[in-house]
Amino acid sequence: MIWTSAEAISATGGNSTSTWVAEGMSIDSRTLTKGDLFVALSDIRDGHDFVENAFEAGASAALVSRIPKNYSGTKPLLIVNSVQQALEDMARYRRKESRARIIAVTGSVGKTTTKELLRFVLSKQGKTHAAEKSYNNHWGVPLSLARMPKDTQFGVFEIGMNNPGEILPLSRLVEPHVGIVTSVGTAHLAAFEDVNAIASEKAQIFGGLGEHGTAIINGDLDTTGILEETANSQGAKIIKFGYNSEVHFQLKEIRFLASGGTQFNFLVDGTEVISKISARGEHFALNAMAVLAAVREIGGNEVTASLDLSSWTPQDGRGVLKKINLDNSEEGFTFDLLDDSYNANPMSLMAGFKVLASMEGYKRKVAILSDMLELGPKGPEIHSNLAGNPICRSVTQFHCIGPLMKNFYDSLPQEKRGIWAETADEISSRVKEIVAVGDLVFVKGSKGSRAADVVEKLKLLHKPG
Repeated sequence: MIWTSAEAISATGGNSTSTWVAEGMSIDSRTLTKGDLFVALSDIRDGHDFVENAFEAGASAALVSRIPKNYSGTKPLLIVNSVQQALEDMARYRRKESRARIIAVTGSVGKTTTKELLRFVLSKQGKTHAAEKSYNNHWGVPLSLARMPKDTQFGVFEIGMNNPGEILPLSRLVEPHVGIVTSVGTAHLAAFEDVNAIASEKAQIFGGLGEHGTAIINGDLDTTGILEETANSQGAKIIKFGYNSEVHFQLKEIRFLASGGTQFNFLVDGTEVISKISARGEHFALNAMAVLAAVREIGGNEVTASLDLSSWTPQDGRGVLKKINLDNSEEGFTFDLLDDSYNANPMSLMAGFKVLASMEGYKRKVAILSDMLELGPKGPEIHSNLAGNPICRSVTQFHCIGPLMKNFYDSLPQEKRGIWAETADEISSRVKEIVAVGDLVFVKGSKGSRAADVVEKLKLLHKPG
């Protein structure tokens, strides 16, 4: 049980048609679990239209701002003036009564991975609650906070943004003890004047820190100073991580392992530590150092957390390596698929190329790339300029999707150009032309440009042994 009707009424000031108890909370009648409170948010679709579906799926009650059409009149409703505001009020109520140590994470790249790493290592040290998926916006954060069980010891929340002014109110809602900024890049440049403005917005995560709060900052950024300035203005303790000699968690060396993992050596306030993470990439090592810093700052055991990192594996679409068997009657008739398709911006794409460059023993390295979105008027130029980066030399052939990625494609040397297509569907229909035995195939793109669809088509080539 996470909510009673009495608690929800106290939190929201709403009126309930009868008493109820909720075991969870859901905004989607299709995935709702029996006993959940259904939250009828209005976003792309109006949740009030699905209240009856939610009750049919086993919802214990529904949070609404009006009596829904076709309401049978027999199931409990919590009626409020605004469902969004009520959700935020429930989040505040839960945060106020919670004794959990709270971490909030943001960044242009790595925030979801860092959140998942924290979930993994902290769950071995105490009862841990973390946001589902990438629930990091104006409804995802309060929903995640309102779902937090009362006996939670560690809470981890991801805070994202698309436009100026979005992070501060969410940070103040969460009231973290530790705030992390993993990175600052050109993601969402369409809504900001420049990267400095993005850094200023990311730094607002420190605005919700309470007394004796800690700001954990990537110390290698051109915008590190902007982050530090905001953290200092909040009176926060500052912990930096990165390669820079002035940081508290300093990455000294990384080594890619035959198992697909990454060993990394780093200094913590001058003491050398060796750790390992079961994912390949320098960016994973940097995220892991931010995680260990946060664990230490909330009173967890960073040594135990460092050891537990080796058991963590990334989620689908975030750097997962999978072997695709093209013929189960022929040994070695395979190619490797590196699925990094969940999302993309210039910083994360370069990180992916670094991983590609580090991987050896393949006949070819093939990249399938779709548009990186939300880069504003500079989007075409940013795509074009990336083709000249020396790291691209390690890739044998590029196949590109979308009008923005056409700028990248046209800037490549002729011999590296594969197929360009307007849509992901066109590339998906030609995957058999793109891959060959012995290839390493890397797929990346913004979620909206549907690179993940290509991954699914590539996976269908697999013949189970």
